[in-house]
Amino acid sequence: MAQGAGRAIWQAVSVLLLAVAVAAFLSVAAVRHGFFDLQVYYGALNFWVHGGGEIYDYLRPLTQYGFTYPPFAALVMLPMAYVPWAAAIAISVTATVVVTALVFWWLIDPIARRAGWTRWYALAVALCLAAAFEPMRETVNFGQVNMLLLFLVAVDLLRLLPAGNRWAGIGIGLATAIKLTPGIFIVYLLVTRRWRAAFTAMATAAGASLLAGALFPNASREFWTEALWNTGRVGELAFVSNQSLRGVVARLDPQHPSTVAWLVLVLGTLALWAWRSRAAVAAGDEATGLALTGAVMCLVSPVTWVHHLVWLLPALILLVDNAMAAPGGSRRRRLLLVAALVGYALLSSRIVWFWEKDFTGVDGFLGSNTYVWISLALLAFLPVRRAVAPGGSPVEAAGVAQLDQVDGGTPVGERHRIGRPFTVG
Repeated sequence: MAQGAGRAIWQAVSVLLLAVAVAAFLSVAAVRHGFFDLQVYYGALNFWVHGGGEIYDYLRPLTQYGFTYPPFAALVMLPMAYVPWAAAIAISVTATVVVTALVFWWLIDPIARRAGWTRWYALAVALCLAAAFEPMRETVNFGQVNMLLLFLVAVDLLRLLPAGNRWAGIGIGLATAIKLTPGIFIVYLLVTRRWRAAFTAMATAAGASLLAGALFPNASREFWTEALWNTGRVGELAFVSNQSLRGVVARLDPQHPSTVAWLVLVLGTLALWAWRSRAAVAAGDEATGLALTGAVMCLVSPVTWVHHLVWLLPALILLVDNAMAAPGGSRRRRLLLVAALVGYALLSSRIVWFWEKDFTGVDGFLGSNTYVWISLALLAFLPVRRAVAPGGSPVEAAGVAQLDQVDGGTPVGERHRIGRPFTVG
């Protein structure tokens, strides 16, 4: 009892100290954006509801930025027009924290159980580290919807689809109707031949869009015929915050970026993604499929601002998961932990901003695209896990499958006696 209480006290103190350290880091490193994007949503909705204008005609004063999401997103955000600004901020931050905690729980809980960590402690540490992660802090500071979309997709891919639930696909469909880029997860379902979930996602996205069209015909007409194609509303492609393949090409020649070069890169990246995603699903590894598709979405989207890179979080967590599943002290464990640490550190460092004003030269090419290189590395090298352990991490069963080969079929219940780090369930 005393030992357990001492451990709990030590963990609580260490989480508190970590939180203080993260707060100190944020006070120095975090850029205050004043909920800029949330102000755009809030202003556009109020202009539309109370000002008598069309939502896509609104531009935030003294900027070129307006509401760029489909009409269904406007329907989802509509209550924002009826609450004070402070309440809108509170709702945005609270929703982001809650859905982040849920997604992290689904991904981290198996690691904690296998490693023997206290589960609340593992989650608390992960959330503290997430607060320091640049894409996450940018998401919160801008008032963005990235984690809400990741949550909707994760509900499908981490909960409903592995359970064979017939409603799998609804979350992806809703995410696509809110913002078009998650539509690549519909392609993921098609590429991996989960036809029912793919059609459910397509039907959901279409139904939500038609509902918004019926309720707001003028806004829908303007979005699909004009606003969607007005690329000037989203910002400069060569801006260093655009960490996509399109951004890489644009920074090579900001005045005349090569569309052909970009398309060639996109096609090659999609081919790699399709091959690796099919391998992941064939192995029963839906979490890695989610991570790979999140990475490729960031790469092939014409515009991937830094805050969009929260979609890389599942891949970084899975690097740790795979590392902890490897034998203690093994080269594989060290390599995967170092990869996760380096990726996390760079993505928390604001390193690309050193080249914000001048991204010319070899150093500019390499440094200003650092987050793109990380996305590509995760897409190419994130391990695919070989099987799913009932009620546990897919990595566990992968380890057991390897042990079956090494140990000549040693019974699972005996493996703890020969020093193996893997367990089942």
